[in-house]
Amino acid sequence: MSPRGVATPDVRERLFAAAERVLERGGPGALTSRAVTTEAECAKGLLHTHFAGLDEFVAELCLDRFARTAARAEALAGLVGERTVAENLGAVALALLDSGGPAVAAAAMTRPAAALRVREALEAGAPGFAAIEGSIARYLVTERRRGRVAATVDPEAAALAVVGAAHHLLMTSQPGTADPRARMTRLVAALVGG
Repeated sequence: MSPRGVATPDVRERLFAAAERVLERGGPGALTSRAVTTEAECAKGLLHTHFAGLDEFVAELCLDRFARTAARAEALAGLVGERTVAENLGAVALALLDSGGPAVAAAAMTRPAAALRVREALEAGAPGFAAIEGSIARYLVTERRRGRVAATVDPEAAALAVVGAAHHLLMTSQPGTADPRARMTRLVAALVGG
């Protein structure tokens, strides 16, 4: 436990990672500021020192994870011609579901103020599903030009399918249910032929 008055390094990420563990174990109902700070092994008031409250914390966690995945999707442009298209696209598709994705999404959806904050941030241009979809489509267009994706593959439709499936899995998966990653991997393989 960090002693009072001692700086906690990387506090946002430490709290976010702790929240993901709490959510994975107990679902949205288990998420409290005390549960997060206990899991993070830090002072009980640390979360409220850095966030206006639990709703803001949950919204920022959700937006942070969207931004990370959007950056990973954008990095697809640098992977053109490397490994297989299914492996490259699959890594991004699975990133949508990683880091407790279903549990984080469920937490945001069960907290109306957090959900509103996320929606407003996305509408204001924060990276989210639309940015991820655009990056995937651009990647597939490039790979199709190189002949690594069949000419019959519609990059925009495939990108929409991946992001839409991830959204569906995030909204319908519950802690303790079957891992959705296998379904996503099969979808990616079906879309790009591999």
